[in-house]
Amino acid sequence: MITLSSTITFRRMKTIEIKGSFRTELGKKSSKEIRKTGNVPCVIYGKENNIHFYAHENSFKNLVYTSAAHLVKLIIEDKEYKAVLKDMQFHPVKDNILHADFIEIHDNKPVVINIPIKVSGDSVGVIAGGKLSIKKRRLKVKGLANDLPEVLPIDITELKIHEGIKVGELSYDKIELLDPKKSMVLTIATSRVAQKTDEEVLAETAAAEAAAAAAIASAGAGAAAAPETPAAK
Repeated sequence: MITLSSTITFRRMKTIEIKGSFRTELGKKSSKEIRKTGNVPCVIYGKENNIHFYAHENSFKNLVYTSAAHLVKLIIEDKEYKAVLKDMQFHPVKDNILHADFIEIHDNKPVVINIPIKVSGDSVGVIAGGKLSIKKRRLKVKGLANDLPEVLPIDITELKIHEGIKVGELSYDKIELLDPKKSMVLTIATSRVAQKTDEEVLAETAAAEAAAAAAIASAGAGAAAAPETPAAK
């Protein structure tokens, strides 16, 4: 078992600023008109009420096209809100942003958010010919906004072939990991398995099945051709 230190240092989550305007009308027709102008319909889910607004799609570039998690400072006309991104919907063909959902946060109340992992170190298993296999690229954490990191660093230097890291083996200061402790985050696969593609595995399986079928057919033919033994008188 690999036990990781809870004293790993990491960079605090940065804040991205997005400016927008309150929506005066709701509904599909209004959302369609907003998208025609290059804006994105959005919602802030607050404890007391939800706030509907829109912001230009260019405002989301630093929030979407990044591997790190961020806090968001939403400036909507004369109001300011501190939030985290909950969900974002994209057009299935054009890939442009259709809708964004945010959750309002407060400095003195814990927030739940998915944060990406960041692997570091040269695994002794990889050096020996194994292959790193990442099972979970983001982990769900709970903590105060000021304690949230951009990424969750994981040092794999000591990992050997056949070894892996589970959620329960990770620990970070001031934040709680919410995924099941037995969930595997990453593993080092054997070089033999790592080098085989899915097609190669299927080909080997098909060849083995064909050989087995041929052997059965051959045995059956031999039995049919064998002369009957005369009955004892």
